[in-house]
Amino acid sequence: MLKKYKNTLIVTSIVTLIPILIGLILWNKLPEQLPFHWDINGNVDGWASKSVAVFAMPALMLVMQWVCIFASTADPKSANYNRQTFRLVLWICPILSFVLNTLVYSAALGHSLPVETVIPMLMGALFIVLGNLLPKMKQTYTMGIKLPWTLSNEENWNKTHRFAGKLWVAGGVITMATAFLGNFWIFMVIIALMCIIPTVYSYLLFRKQQKD
Repeated sequence: MLKKYKNTLIVTSIVTLIPILIGLILWNKLPEQLPFHWDINGNVDGWASKSVAVFAMPALMLVMQWVCIFASTADPKSANYNRQTFRLVLWICPILSFVLNTLVYSAALGHSLPVETVIPMLMGALFIVLGNLLPKMKQTYTMGIKLPWTLSNEENWNKTHRFAGKLWVAGGVITMATAFLGNFWIFMVIIALMCIIPTVYSYLLFRKQQKD
């Protein structure tokens, strides 16, 4: 599988590390301590040295990307991956690396972006993409809604993912629509419902299948 996506893997790895190049270009303009963590209200509550802020985040994202890739390729059911799903795995970490370091650099240079709005907008867009992909996903151990009854029953897997796909698209739209309210708890409630409701639906379907 890696050979098939070799070029995309190279490009995404480079994109993941681009924030390091940007940090080096801005090096003399950056302060010695950069904002590195924000609370639920979008206020900076953690700082990091210039070296850590510039090099650590992209490097960590690159490691995470490769861990996800190797976990996916080691999946006994990796043949069930479709092209769109695996491309998403390849692009999530590069996008996060670029967005998160943009937030860090802009705040350090006095042009702070509203983290409490940017992150929900980004996650809402991701939920919409995932929602469209979920109904197309076949059974795997690394992607999708992995529950004992979805993994053991293909019909349960398919119905759960079709249901969850619609729910996640709706959740993504609501997340993006409410992002400008700057309320982190709305975001957390939406995520919780997007996880709990498909799980309950899948379990009830499992119970029904047991009775039939």
